[in-house]
Amino acid sequence: MNFDLAEEHSMLVDLVRRFVRDELLPLEPALLDREANTGELKLTPEELQRLDEASRAMGLWGLDAPESVGGTDLPYVAMVAVNEALAHSITPYTLPPDSPNLRMLMAAVNDQQRAAYLEPYVRGETISAIGISEPGAGSDPAGMTTRADRDGDDWLLNGRKIWITRAAEADFTIVMAVTDREKGARGGMSAFLVDRDAPGFNVTRRIPMIGGQVSYEVELDDCRVPGWKLLGAEGGGFSPMQVRLSTRRVEMASWSVGMAQRALDMILEFAPQRKTFGAALADRQAIQFWVAEAATRIHAARLMIYDCAWKLDEGRDVRSEISMVKWYATEMAYEVVDRAMQTFGAMGMTKEMPLQMMSGRLRTMRIYDGPTEIHKWVVARDLLGLRR
Repeated sequence: MNFDLAEEHSMLVDLVRRFVRDELLPLEPALLDREANTGELKLTPEELQRLDEASRAMGLWGLDAPESVGGTDLPYVAMVAVNEALAHSITPYTLPPDSPNLRMLMAAVNDQQRAAYLEPYVRGETISAIGISEPGAGSDPAGMTTRADRDGDDWLLNGRKIWITRAAEADFTIVMAVTDREKGARGGMSAFLVDRDAPGFNVTRRIPMIGGQVSYEVELDDCRVPGWKLLGAEGGGFSPMQVRLSTRRVEMASWSVGMAQRALDMILEFAPQRKTFGAALADRQAIQFWVAEAATRIHAARLMIYDCAWKLDEGRDVRSEISMVKWYATEMAYEVVDRAMQTFGAMGMTKEMPLQMMSGRLRTMRIYDGPTEIHKWVVARDLLGLRR
C-alpha cells in the first residue's frame, strides 16, 4: 500500500497549507480576543467574505464534490490531507461545502433535489445543517421519537432536535424522523430537506458550548414539508445518514491529527528556549518522552486514517476502522494538546494562545458523532461477532 498522495493531490494540499498560512493563521489573535470577550469563536461577516473570496480564487471549493456538479471529485485519501492541513488553525472556516452533508446528499438526491439543493450547495450558495440527535436520543437512533406523518402530498414533522450546528443560519436542515413506528430506526427512519422558512420549523434555543462553539435546539411543530423533499426512499434514511456520519468521523480524526501536530510543533519550538533551574525544558526527560510519544502516536493515527480512507475509496466495509480512527485520534490529540498546555505552564492556561481552544474543541469531539465509549463498543462487538 502506497500512502503517498498522487502528484495533483499533493499540489492541492500544498495550496491548502498556503491558504492556512496566509489567510487563517493571521486571524487567530483577533479571534482569540473576541472569544475571550464573547465566549464564541466566530468570524465577522467581512472576514468570512474575504476568506470565501480567497479560497474560491484558489480553486478550493467543492473539493470532494462530483465533477458533474462542478466539484473536483477528490477521493477520501486526499481529503484526509486537506482536513489535517486546515486543522492547523483554530480559525473556524470550512471550505464550501461541508463534506458530511455533501456526501449524504450525493448518496440520496433525485434529479429535482440535485438541482434545487445539491448543485447550489456545491457552488457555495447555501448553508446546510443536520438534525439527528434529540433530547432523549443521542448515540442510539432507536430512541428517536421525532415523527413524520403523511398529510396529502406533504409530510408533517413533529418533535425536537438538539445539538444542531448552524441551525439558525442554515438555508436548509436535513431532518431525520421516524416514518414507520413499528420499524423505528431500522427501516422506519427517513430524511427530509427542511427549509429555514418552513412552517413549524422553530429554532428555540441557542446553546453555548465549550471550545468557543455554539449549537441549537429546534422544535418541529406540524412542520410542513412538501412530498418531493423526502431525501431518498421512505424508510431508507439510515443508510445515507451513516454515509454522513462516516464522513464526519474520518474528518474529525483528520482534524485531530492536524491539531496534535500543531501542538507538538509548538512544544518543539518552545522547549529549547524555555529554561528552568538552569536547564532548557528540552533537556528534561519528561518533555523528551512527551515529544517522542506524541510523534509516535500522531504517526500511528495518521497511518490508520489513511488506511481507512483508502478502504473507503475502494468501497470496502470499514465500520470498525471508522470507529477505531474516530476514538483513537480524538483521544490521542486531546492528550497531546493537554501536554503542550502543561509544557507552556501558566501561559498554556491563557486564552491568548490557541491551545485552550484546541483542547475545548477536542473535548467536544470526544463526544460528537459518537462518544469514545460507543466506538470502542462497536469495535469490540464486531470482533466478538455480536453485530446484529
